[in-house]
Amino acid sequence: MKTPRSKKSKALYLVGASTKSPEERGLREQHNLSSIAGADAEHVRNWDMKLSKSLREFKYMSFDVVGTLIDFEGGLTSCLNDIAAEAGVIIDGEETLSLYRAARYFDDADLFPDDLVRVYLAIAPKLGLPVDKAYGERLRDSAKNWKAFPDSAEAMARLARDYRLIAMTNARRWAFDHFSAELGNPFHAAFTVDDTGTEKPDPAFFQHVFDFVSGEGASKNDILHVAQSQYHDIGVSRELGLTNCWIERRHALQGYGGTIEPAAFTKPDYHFTSMAALADATASARS
Repeated sequence: MKTPRSKKSKALYLVGASTKSPEERGLREQHNLSSIAGADAEHVRNWDMKLSKSLREFKYMSFDVVGTLIDFEGGLTSCLNDIAAEAGVIIDGEETLSLYRAARYFDDADLFPDDLVRVYLAIAPKLGLPVDKAYGERLRDSAKNWKAFPDSAEAMARLARDYRLIAMTNARRWAFDHFSAELGNPFHAAFTVDDTGTEKPDPAFFQHVFDFVSGEGASKNDILHVAQSQYHDIGVSRELGLTNCWIERRHALQGYGGTIEPAAFTKPDYHFTSMAALADATASARS
């Protein structure tokens, strides 16, 4: 399992600043469909929890980026499928993601997405792909062209009208800059692994955000943390006392795909299967 790194923290980058399983049973039990803040019941599930705050009460929304807003699984498999086609090989998408997950989470893993060079060389023999560093570099560089989920950019533009949006990503700054542009640059502030010197789920990553909003006269109680990863975000945000929102991007699929499985499943405060549904719910709550 990959462990969070602790490195010397770098300066915070404000966007626009001059400096520039449980298995499926655990996920499916007690999912009673209902409406939260008027959202479509097909896109949101009520966990029979009393929600302490309405969506209209938050000042900030913090976001995981890779996997929540950016379709990294689609980006990975698309690049690997292209390499496979050139090699005359057919690969299975879910098997590829499982191999990726196993290769990615090691103590000696590099920062993301630089680590994709090492990951490629580890999984290529198992997929029948050419074992060549150049292909690993191609996989790494493909991150510059990864697409947002179809609903992400529009939803973020809608949310930015009423909330200050904060990016929290384990990706490096160079990759985040591409992701942010793909999303329409919606962020008020952004924290990457280069800025924090550590990775989620390390609480120290979140502390950077808490300190930042404190400097703007707010507190963590003013933040709704939005993410798809139970392991990197939802569990630790609950432990830190944040209200959280789980975007279950893989709701129609089995397993965890390219994301590490959590030791225990955390019931979120809010639960949607798309960013569009979150944006709809906030609009309803504020109307």
